[in-house]
Amino acid sequence: MSREHALAIWAAAVDAVRPEPLVRAALAAEPAVPTAPRVLVVGAGKAGPDMAAGLETALADRLDRVEGLVNVPAGMSAPLRRVRLHAARPQGVNEPTPEGVAGAEEMLRLLNHAGPDDVAVCLLSGGGSALLPAPVEGVSLADKLAVTKLLHRSGATIDEMNCVRKHLSRVKGGRLAEAFRGKRLISLVVSDVVGDPLDVIASGPTAPDPTTFEAALEVLARFSLTGATPAAVLRHLEAGAAGAQPETPKRIGPNVENRVIGSNRVALDAARRKAEDLGYAVLDLGSFVEGETRHVATAIAGVVRSVQRDSAPLKPPACVLLGGETTVTLGTEPGKGGRNQEFALAVLAKLGAAGLTGATVLSAGTDGEDGPTDAAGAVADAVTFAEVNKHRLSVADYLRRHDAYQLFDQVGGLIRSGLTGTNVMDVRVILVR
Repeated sequence: MSREHALAIWAAAVDAVRPEPLVRAALAAEPAVPTAPRVLVVGAGKAGPDMAAGLETALADRLDRVEGLVNVPAGMSAPLRRVRLHAARPQGVNEPTPEGVAGAEEMLRLLNHAGPDDVAVCLLSGGGSALLPAPVEGVSLADKLAVTKLLHRSGATIDEMNCVRKHLSRVKGGRLAEAFRGKRLISLVVSDVVGDPLDVIASGPTAPDPTTFEAALEVLARFSLTGATPAAVLRHLEAGAAGAQPETPKRIGPNVENRVIGSNRVALDAARRKAEDLGYAVLDLGSFVEGETRHVATAIAGVVRSVQRDSAPLKPPACVLLGGETTVTLGTEPGKGGRNQEFALAVLAKLGAAGLTGATVLSAGTDGEDGPTDAAGAVADAVTFAEVNKHRLSVADYLRRHDAYQLFDQVGGLIRSGLTGTNVMDVRVILVR
C-alpha cells in the first residue's frame, strides 16, 4: 500500500502543474484580453503544446482574434485551431537549430508589427532557451553553439552561460519583450529552475537582464576561453562593451508582466495535501534542493532512520517531501539511468533491507523523463530489496557504475509515466510507517 500511496502523492504533484488548466485560470483573470483586437501568441518550451491548448480553450469565444506560434520539440506539434506549434528541434537533441531561428524570427516580426491595442501572450517553459535561438547580426548559429559548448565543457554555471548567450541574442535577456509594440504583454511561465528566477528561465526573453557585455567578456576570460572563442562572437561582445551595440534591457516597460503559474513549489504543495489526505504527517523540505545526488540521498536516509528510531522530526506514519534538482557526477563509462533513479538507488544502498522495512522511497521528474531513459524515475521499498536478493544483484556495483536503470528494470521499480506535458524539476516522496 505504501508504494501505491507514494505514486499517488507524486501524481498529485504532477497534476497540480499541468499547464492547460494553469493557463486557463491565468487568462480568465486577465482583463486586457477580452477587448483586444488581436491576441498575439509567442513562446517556447516543452510544455508549449498544453500551454497553447489552454490558451485556445480560455479564448474559445474569440479565437478569430488569436494568432501566433510556439516553438516546441518535434513530435509535439499536433495541430491546434489558431496557434501553430512550430517544430524547432528534433526530440532528444537539446541544441538550437535553424528551424528554431526561423520560428523566433517570425515571433519578432509578429510582435514588432503589433497594433497599439493588441495584446501579446508569451508562453514559456523548460527547454525554452534551446528552442528559441536568434543570433545577433554577424554571429552565426554555429558560432553561438560553439561558444556555448566551450563554456559547458569548462564547467561554467547556467548563470555564466546565460550571461554570454543573452548578449548574442535578439530574443533572450528581455529582447523579445523589447520588440513588442502593442498595449500589453503577459508572459506566463512554467518554471524548471530552482528559485524561479525570471531572467534565467528560457534565458529571460521577457524579463530584464542584470548582466552586461563587459560581464560576458569576463566570463570568457575567467575560463581562459577568449582565444578559443569564435572571432565573430568576440567582436560583437567587445563592440557591446565599448558602447557600439545596445545593451540588453535593464528595465522592462509597465505594459509587460511576467507571471510564474507553475513551479516546483506548487507541485510540492499539492503533494503535501495528498499525503495529509492519506493520513501522513508531512515534512516538506522545499524546492531549493540542489547538490550531488548521492549526498542528498545520504542525508535523506538519515532522516528515515531518525523517524524510524526516534520519531523525529515526525512520528510515523510520516511523509518527507523534497523538490529541486540534483546532479550526478559521472565516471568515464557510466551505465544507464538518471538523477532520480540514482537517488532511489543510493537511498536503497544506504538503508539496506532493515532500513527499508516499512519505508518507501520515490524520486521522479515531473516531466516524465529522467536522463536518457524511458522512465520518469524509480521507487524502492522492502519488496525491491527482496527482488534484489532474489536476482542476486549487487546494489553497490550498480550504484558505482551509475547503472540504476538496469537494476530497477530487473526488480520492477521503474516509474514509466510517459511524457507529462509539464516540467517543474523533480519531486521525491519518502514514506515511513
